[in-house]
Amino acid sequence: MSDRIVDEEPVAVTHTGPKGVINDWRKFKLESMDQEALPPGKRELLRQMSSPHKPRDSCVGGFNRKMSAQEYELIKEDDEKSLRKYRKQCMQEMHERLSFGPKFEGVYDLDSGEAFLEVIEKEHRLTVVVVHIYKDGVQGCEALNSCMDCLATEYPSVKFCRITAIATGAGERFSDDVLPALLVYKSGELLGNFLAVTQHFSEEFFATDVEAFLNEYGLLPEKECGPGAEEDEADVE
Repeated sequence: MSDRIVDEEPVAVTHTGPKGVINDWRKFKLESMDQEALPPGKRELLRQMSSPHKPRDSCVGGFNRKMSAQEYELIKEDDEKSLRKYRKQCMQEMHERLSFGPKFEGVYDLDSGEAFLEVIEKEHRLTVVVVHIYKDGVQGCEALNSCMDCLATEYPSVKFCRITAIATGAGERFSDDVLPALLVYKSGELLGNFLAVTQHFSEEFFATDVEAFLNEYGLLPEKECGPGAEEDEADVE
């Protein structure tokens, strides 16, 4: 069989095994610390510790990659907060590599029909996109916006967006009597189209009511563990 040359994009190498984890931790420590505030000697030691490779022969004195007592004491100085930050970063990177999709913070305000289409068509294939179409002054719109803010913190893997009916460019299709409208997409496909959605709620409704309504149609993923769970895990360890 003839040899074939295949062009491939370079792939980032992730260290595995105990030595790889130590080297990754050293590199993270170097990048996260305030380098300017460190004494020159300690800064150089951290720089050397961050590289798993042997220095060139031209380096004065060389550097033994076996962990010295000085290195051990330096690593030992790291507080639990820094270690948790490193562990959280590793988990997030693994989460994204396994294609669970990106994370979001807060509700995204869309200002045009183009922005509306872009968030639907270009978002990650596993990401659920919930769009609230509203108009100021229409009953229920303000309350639903508040509910969206709450749900965005509870479901960081869901992209919550809002846009005024006029900004969509199809204001005639979203008259006051069909607002607030809630549209749910995934992989560019419309999964839920709820016009005048507040008719399904009581006059006074909350984020839990909207959550239960969306879950009734199976439109929300499983709720992720909050920050408290991480604290509990640390206490157990």
